Amino acid sequence: MIMRTHTAVIGVLLFLTACSPTIMVQGPPIQDASMQSDTFMMPDGALLPLHAWLPDTGEPKAIIIALHGFNDYGQFFKDLGGYLRARNIASYAYDQRGFGGTENAGYWSGVEAYVSDAKAVFSVVKAQHPNTPIYMFGESMGGAVLMASAVDDEPLQPDGFILAAPAVWGRDTMAFYQNAALWVAVHTMPWLHLTGRGLNIQPSDNIEMLRALGRDPLVIKETRVDAIWGVVNLMDRALESARQFDARALILYGDRDEVVGMGPTKTMLQSLPAATPGHRRVALYENGYHMLIRDLMAETIWRDIESWIEAPELSLPSGADEFALLRKIMAAP
Repeated sequence: MIMRTHTAVIGVLLFLTACSPTIMVQGPPIQDASMQSDTFMMPDGALLPLHAWLPDTGEPKAIIIALHGFNDYGQFFKDLGGYLRARNIASYAYDQRGFGGTENAGYWSGVEAYVSDAKAVFSVVKAQHPNTPIYMFGESMGGAVLMASAVDDEPLQPDGFILAAPAVWGRDTMAFYQNAALWVAVHTMPWLHLTGRGLNIQPSDNIEMLRALGRDPLVIKETRVDAIWGVVNLMDRALESARQFDARALILYGDRDEVVGMGPTKTMLQSLPAATPGHRRVALYENGYHMLIRDLMAETIWRDIESWIEAPELSLPSGADEFALLRKIMAAP
């Protein structure tokens, strides 16, 4: 009986470790990163589709490089990019590996690949605009990539970071059963595709926009378990990075964000180093959802971003950075 029990346990362990997540690992560098008309070419030869909103004439007064969220792609910045273009601020966005129009869409590429790509894109844009301020914008997963990039061994150093609902729902802020379920799933069925149906999570109050995303073939609707495991690894890294994240930053969050939640956001904010006045600004938007820059109140956020770029030492036009509002985050359980 004891021998059979040991054999059964060994069998279970072998089964649980028989499968492993598929990671589309970044290749070795074979060239310098470059920008073509519609793509960024990475040092390993990977092509990342490029989306740009550029003023018609002259050098822009500032440039934003935008990183999208999980299962999204570079067109997420279309409306904000058009708004900023009219105000002489140029915007570039790109499809991150495994998303949008990239090769191997649906597969995760590893935290290091996303961090490396962000730094490579920044270096290419900086080479073309050496005297223009450049800001890095990250929504959700994109924000997590930027947080990790800012504390890397060779940190990304733009003129400022704009983080919209950064994905910091790491394992330290998850319930134990969520961690356990993910571990079992990624080691048994990493290929399994999951959807968000039944979760009753509302990412935005802009229903027409959400319906358009549902019709967009480049937006991923069914997610591999190993990709979910990968983005959780990234969120772990972002939450860990918060302790060293002392870059100039504008951090935006909505009080109705059901994707990341106030608890993880509070943990991240409490982990940040002390900042001098004007160096970091945190804004909480009442009735704001996860997709802040595409919500029905999006233009309020757009104006705040424009204002912060032009005068980071001043309060935001919306008043979303007032202490009374921010206390809602800090009071979260």
